[in-house]
Amino acid sequence: MAQQKRDYYEVLGVSKGASEDEIKKAYRKIAIKYHPDRNPGDKVAEEKFKEAAEAYDVLHDPQKRQQYDQFGFDGPMGGGAGGFGGGFGGGFSMDDIFSMFGDVFGGHGGGFGGQRGGRPAQHRGADLRLKVRLSLEEIATGVTKKFKVKKDVTCSHCHGSGAEAGSGKATCPTCHGSGVVTRTTQSLFGMMQTQSVCPTCEGEGMVIKNKCKACGGTGVVKGEEVVEINIPAGVAEGMVVNVQGKGNAGIHNGIAGNIQVYIEEEPNDTFVRDGQDLIYNLLLDFPTAALGGQVEIPTISGSKVKIKIEPGTQPGKALRLRGKGLPAVQGYGHGNGDLVVHISVYVPKTLSKEEKKQLEEMQNSDNFKGDTATKQTIFQRFRSYFN
Repeated sequence: MAQQKRDYYEVLGVSKGASEDEIKKAYRKIAIKYHPDRNPGDKVAEEKFKEAAEAYDVLHDPQKRQQYDQFGFDGPMGGGAGGFGGGFGGGFSMDDIFSMFGDVFGGHGGGFGGQRGGRPAQHRGADLRLKVRLSLEEIATGVTKKFKVKKDVTCSHCHGSGAEAGSGKATCPTCHGSGVVTRTTQSLFGMMQTQSVCPTCEGEGMVIKNKCKACGGTGVVKGEEVVEINIPAGVAEGMVVNVQGKGNAGIHNGIAGNIQVYIEEEPNDTFVRDGQDLIYNLLLDFPTAALGGQVEIPTISGSKVKIKIEPGTQPGKALRLRGKGLPAVQGYGHGNGDLVVHISVYVPKTLSKEEKKQLEEMQNSDNFKGDTATKQTIFQRFRSYFN
């Protein structure tokens, strides 16, 4: 049985109103406590280290945090549009964590004594942001969209290494392969040492002997790619679908960034959205409202359903068709919303002589006088109360 995920605020030990600085400090404290260099071979510490990174990944990003606060683990921000249930950081490796958040707890590679285990730092490509406008019909079923994205791609000449063919890498002369440089300064409290990313090799510990002529040694070039993005059913205006690994390529075969897809809704001529519910305004003719009958109304699926109109149906009445609304995004909530039919009655602006005569005859009947009917109803209630 899968272990229940803990609330991200609980993981970091902060309140829901915590500031960005408080979240960063809390994460740094936990990351240092459970860092693999301090807990070699401790699987429990490793899991707590990853759990903290996952929580920080969400809570330090305002957009992700807003989505998490609103939907919990069932939002659409997860990897590959997989939802919060899979965890924002569920696919993180140790290298991902050190590359993305290593600066939080010291040293580009995240180690306390230089590079972790002698492994070079990996650079992460920048994220991309896209906007997509969806029709209500697309939102109801989910949709796959294709985008031609201009971005950094792996250099085909050097295959991302940044080096010309036959040319290798050498140990960085500045940091001697550690990826970090240490600076010693005098303070009131004595000598202090600070570590920072090596400016020569940018934390990799190695430098290229003969740089690739196509990419200038970065391993990436400007290019474009057609990306398919699966938008889950039930998304709403302002939501963000996060697609992992489809953003800019990382230099020197580093980690690719993500694509964040911002959802916009197109207005619909037939329905008005209210959360998962859809509202349809039905305009009845007077005879049907008075006599009753059956009418057909559209649904978001494109089919039509018949509904029964009771005799004497009043304007303003609402009929609810259960389960005919929009699905919950990634299973958040309980089933589909409803289709709510708001009824109004059509009053013609012009009448023929015969129609006018018929209405004038009906006008003299007490049954067609609204104020009389209201007074009778009030009187009946009044008499019933005292009886």
